This record gives sequence, structure tokens and C-alpha cells, in this order.
Amino acid sequence: MKLFRTKQGNVLEAAGKYYHLDQPWDELVNRDNLFAYLEKTAASGKEMPAGQDKDWLERSILPPIGSQEVWAAGVTYLRSRNARMEESQESGGATFYDKVYEADRPELFFKSLPHRVAAHGEHVYIRRDSKWNVPEPELTLFINSKGAIQGYTVGNDMSSRDIEGENPLYLPQAKVYERSAALGPCLYVPKESIPLSSMIRMTITREGKKVYEGEVPVSQMKRGLTELAGWLYRETDFVNGCFLMTGTCLVPPNEFTLQEKDRVDISIDGVGILTNYILYKPVK
Repeated sequence: MKLFRTKQGNVLEAAGKYYHLDQPWDELVNRDNLFAYLEKTAASGKEMPAGQDKDWLERSILPPIGSQEVWAAGVTYLRSRNARMEESQESGGATFYDKVYEADRPELFFKSLPHRVAAHGEHVYIRRDSKWNVPEPELTLFINSKGAIQGYTVGNDMSSRDIEGENPLYLPQAKVYERSAALGPCLYVPKESIPLSSMIRMTITREGKKVYEGEVPVSQMKRGLTELAGWLYRETDFVNGCFLMTGTCLVPPNEFTLQEKDRVDISIDGVGILTNYILYKPVK
């Protein structure tokens, strides 16, 4: 089942049918056994009127987040470790990424407040003070206030690789800025955990031509999903739950950087496709 936030309220998709839900988003998602609740709701709910179909939904969509923070895990895939070591070679910081990949403790960092998160179909920003900007496609967990993984969405962790490579202490500037994160198109709530065989795919299109394409299964992640959630909640409370991006293994070549008007499509089996367009933050 899939939950959507829209300009007209929350919508449940179940077995190809759509239902309006009256509860506030935070109250709706932050409950025990969310799947069972949604299953019961669909069985007794009133189907949306004809005409309010998938096209209408896509035109009205918002990011699937209420008051939750977005956090991220880094260096969870071998390819990500190697990329971070390459970009940090000159600064002498390369060894940090090798160590964190092998360590018991994962790299976890704050990514975004909800008002900075872009929805499916919206723009994400690249930094004007960076010459090496990339998207990072990531399976993103929704974890409720008790630390239980209740759903999944597609995440785009926008990153300025040259800023992080200059000095690891610049990570917040490389990762945390206006519209540096996108989530969507929905919150996917399955009966069981998402299969590790699920594929993450990313395509970058420039002026109608593909300039990057790649795919990777979630199973290539070194760390477990519940392991990452456990570390995040070890000493931190999230009253309405939290979103956690789990890292990427799809890294464009070092000579690649995003340009304005590029289109980024990220898909995850079962969850859906998140599309964003690249823009510099408008100057006020």
C-alpha cells in the first residue's frame, strides 16, 4: 500500500483504488503496525470519486513528510566508500571513509528539516559555490517514534563532492542546504520488509539525452536497515518519527557534474519513481 500527501489531503492507494484519509499526516503514519491499520482502513473506507485518478494525484503531490526530520547514513556501500576516498585524496581525509566503512559505528548525519524537502516533480538545488554537484539515490526508511521501520520512500541526497572532498568537516555545507533533499513520490507501506533484491535505479537526462544511467540492488549495502535505525535511535528521540536515507552505491563518473535543467529520475522496485529537476537557488 502507498500513502500520498497531496494539496487536497492524504490519500491511500490500495489494490489500485484510492481513498481520502482525514487524519493529520503525523498522526496517521506514527502508529504501531501501520500496514494493518491501512489494510483495515481500505476495507471500510470510501473510494475516491471517478476522475480523481493517478494523473490528478501526480499534479497535486507533496513530499511524504510532516514534521519529521530527515537524517542520512554515509559510506554504507563499497562504491560510496571508494568515491569518498577519491574526492578526499588531496586533503588527506581519505582514510576516514575507509575506517568508517569497516567500523561498528556507522556514519549518521542530519540532512534536512521538512520545509526544505522537495517533492516529486519539483526542483532540487545545486550550490553556486561548488563545481562538482551530484544526486545520490537512496532507499529511505520511515521509522516511527518507537524505532520501528514502518515504510519506505525514494530519497535524493544532493551533494557537493568538491566541498566535502576539501575537508570532511565541511560535510554539513556539502549536504545541508535549501532543497538539498527530495522524497517521494509516496510512503510505501508493505506487509513485510522490502526485499533486499529490490533494485535502485537512476537516470540523469540533459537536453533530452541520457548522460548517466545505473542500477544496484539494496543487497549491496554492507549494513542492515534495522541496524542503521537502531544506531539513529540509540540516544535520540523522534516524537513523530524520522526519515533515514540509507546511502548510495550509484556514483556518476568523477568528471560529471549536474547542470541547470538536468532531470534526475530515481526509482526503487515497489516504491515508485522520484523525478526532480536541477536549478540554482533563485537569488532574492
